[in-house]
Amino acid sequence: FCWLAFLDNVAGWPVCPRRCAHRAAPPHLVPGGRLLACSQRGAGRMPAPGAPAAAAEACEQPPGVRSVEGASLLCQGAEARVWSLPAYLGRRAIAKQRFVKRYRLPALDTKLTQRRLVGEARGLCKARKLGVATPAVYAVDTQEATLYIEFVAGVTVKAFLQRSLEAAPAADAGAGSAAAYANGAGLPDASARAGVLKAVGEAVAALHDGDLVHGDLTTSNMLVRQADGRIVMIDFGLASNSSLSEDKAVDLYVLERAVSAAHPEHPDAFETILAAYKAASKQWCPTLNRFADVRARGRKRAMIG
Repeated sequence: FCWLAFLDNVAGWPVCPRRCAHRAAPPHLVPGGRLLACSQRGAGRMPAPGAPAAAAEACEQPPGVRSVEGASLLCQGAEARVWSLPAYLGRRAIAKQRFVKRYRLPALDTKLTQRRLVGEARGLCKARKLGVATPAVYAVDTQEATLYIEFVAGVTVKAFLQRSLEAAPAADAGAGSAAAYANGAGLPDASARAGVLKAVGEAVAALHDGDLVHGDLTTSNMLVRQADGRIVMIDFGLASNSSLSEDKAVDLYVLERAVSAAHPEHPDAFETILAAYKAASKQWCPTLNRFADVRARGRKRAMIG
C-alpha cells in the first residue's frame, strides 16, 4: 500500500514536491490536514528510489544550511544535526538544526522543537552574562529550527580526559597544559587534568549561582578552548531557569553519572569537580545537601531496578 498514491490520487492532499519516501508510517500531517513539504519541515526524509542526485541532496541537507557554500555535516545526535559552515556572515560558524520526530504528533513536535530551540539560545546568552564561556549566538531560524552559533576551536573534555591517560608514560615527551594539547602540542599532564576539572566545577557553580540549570551536563558538552584552555559550555537544549536546590542537585547527579560512566579510569574526577564547585559557589550548602539526598535516591533506584 502506497500512502503517496493514496494522498495524491484519492484524498487529494498535496504531496511533498520532492517525493520523499514515507514507507513504514503514515505521512506527516499538520493540524490543518496538509502534508508539509521538506522545505517547510526541514531535513531528515530520504528521497524516493531513482530520484535525481540533486533532489537527494536537497532532501538530505537542511534548506537554510545548504544555502551556505561549503556546508558539511559534522555529526548527528538524537535531537539535531550539526553542520560546519566555513563562511557564515564572513566567519566560520556552526549550524545546529533540529529535525522532525515522526513518532510525535505534529503539533507536539513543533511545540517542543520551538521551545528547545529558543530555550537553547536563551541559555547560551544567559550563561555568557553569568561569566561562563559559551559560543556566541549569531542567528535563530525558527522556520528551519536552526541555531547558528560561533565555531569554537578545541577538544571536548571527554577527549581531553581520555588522552590524559597517555601523558603518564609520555611525560618526558611533551606532556603539558590544556591549551597546548588543544593546539595539538603534546599530551595533557596531571596538573592540566586537575586544572580542567577544577574549571568545570567553577563553570557549573557560576551557572547554578545564576539560577541556570544546564540539564545535560556531560563531558561531551564541554570544550577545552584551543586559544586559552578555558572551558566552553555547549548544548543548552535542556537548560532551564530554576532557583530550586533540587534541580541543581539533579544537574550535579547527571554530571556524576556521566563522569563515572565515561571516565572510570579517573575515579577521583568528580570529587575534584565537586570540590571546585563548593569553593566557587555562593549557594553550595543547600545544593550539596540536596545532592546527597538525590544521590541516595539514585543508588537505591539502581539497586532495586
